[in-house]
Amino acid sequence: PDREAIAAFQLSPATVSRVRELLLKKSAGTLTAEEDEELEQCAQLDRLVTLIRSRARQQAQGNKGA
Repeated sequence: PDREAIAAFQLSPATVSRVRELLLKKSAGTLTAEEDEELEQCAQLDRLVTLIRSRARQQAQGNKGA
């Protein structure tokens, strides 16, 4: 994908809804071990996407100065 596609990437509404559900369960103390692992995987994905976006932005800014 190009930089614009990377910048525009968003999780599906169903995924966002699921993460919200897991966060609510975590706050209520009712999260299962499997759900906790699922939530951690979502957090890792978020960190990875954030890193990729940051690098894409840095490259785009570097190309503007060329």
